[in-house]
Amino acid sequence: MKTFSAKPADIDKKWVLIDAENMVVGRLAAVIATRLRGKHLPSYTPHMDCGDNVIVINADKVVFTGNKRSDKTYYRHTGYPGGIKETTPEKVLEGKFPGRVLELAVKRMLPRGPLGRQQLSNMRVYAGTEHPHEAQAPETLDVAAMNAKNVRG
Repeated sequence: MKTFSAKPADIDKKWVLIDAENMVVGRLAAVIATRLRGKHLPSYTPHMDCGDNVIVINADKVVFTGNKRSDKTYYRHTGYPGGIKETTPEKVLEGKFPGRVLELAVKRMLPRGPLGRQQLSNMRVYAGTEHPHEAQAPETLDVAAMNAKNVRG
């Protein structure tokens, strides 16, 4: 037996549309990360970008379980001494870029390095229902039907 390793010519990327309305952030991010890496495919190759292109709409309507929306803390550093900043998911979702909550959750589930950054660039997150990728004819992925725990409310 020989181990199969996908070549760039063997990779066929699909476009997938996911509606994030009333979806639990962590569970949705896990499904998206799996799709971006290509682990749902039998031809998965760890060192190649063989995942799908994922379009996420209604990212501003994601939900958290428990009190995480107000109690969870995101930290970042400005690069200056004493420059640590903190915010909550509630402030981010009500702010200018509500899709950042989902982007960061998925980013932390992907491998670090050039391959992870390339895979993350295959994800597009939009706060509303409109997206400019109709020409790619994305197929809809119903994450809510996969497990009853994926949806709240």
